[in-house]
Amino acid sequence: MLTLRNLRKKFGDLIAVDGLSLRIEPGEVFGLLGPNGAGKSTTIGMSVGMIRPDAGDVTLEGFGDPMNPPVRRAIGVAPQSLAIYEDLTARENMVFFGRLQSMRGRTLRRRVDLTLEMVGLSSRQFDRVATFSGGMKRRLNLAAAMIHEPPLLLLDEPTAGVDPQSRNSILELVRSLAAQGVTILYTTHYMEEAAKLCSRVAVVDHGRLLAIGTVPDLVRTHGGTTVITVDRGDRSERIETSDPVRDVATIMADPTRGISGLRIDRPDLESVFLNLTGRSLRD
Repeated sequence: MLTLRNLRKKFGDLIAVDGLSLRIEPGEVFGLLGPNGAGKSTTIGMSVGMIRPDAGDVTLEGFGDPMNPPVRRAIGVAPQSLAIYEDLTARENMVFFGRLQSMRGRTLRRRVDLTLEMVGLSSRQFDRVATFSGGMKRRLNLAAAMIHEPPLLLLDEPTAGVDPQSRNSILELVRSLAAQGVTILYTTHYMEEAAKLCSRVAVVDHGRLLAIGTVPDLVRTHGGTTVITVDRGDRSERIETSDPVRDVATIMADPTRGISGLRIDRPDLESVFLNLTGRSLRD
């Protein structure tokens, strides 16, 4: 659905994206993960035609290069920085964004009604957005990206700073859209979201692709080993293992060990992320 080939982008002396290639298949939820400054936002900007790459190309299958304005009509974007108007009502926002996509009359009214219902804002559609909670604004931001039924959605940190109920609602909506065949490029700093939602994940840093694959494949290849922590009074023992079931059984079978507690930490997507990108702070 979306193909990035050898993308490069430089801002002054900063190389933001350095030879990045990705292919996102139709109907999949594809996770793009990386620390701050990894090049994710620049990649999204080039993917939607907002930023012209210095080298390489972007193709939306069946439509062409998103630098061409008509091609961008096939893309919906929910940016991390909210792109909605707080002085307007929720419905006025949706009507405005629908008209930007050349929607009018009955078609526009139907899509506004349906999209507001999908994000759970029908009952607040005539209220000014300035009165909304952070979670409601995030859901409206997503609704604006969906108003024209694009086959490709780019969601940049769509659950940043929201309450658990709004987060759950957004995740369920993403699953529903994917089930309907919408292709979704999803960026997030919440590893558990990516693990739950994404059929494949790419980890990038310094503008380069570090790893790509399904979550189980990435965990198996880059996650590291399982760690068993055994507490004995005021002392703890840390055991790395490839067979935690066997080793726990051995530990528990020894009555002389004086165990007061035991914890098993299995590798996960967060382990993959830290192993690939490092543990130093990124501000």
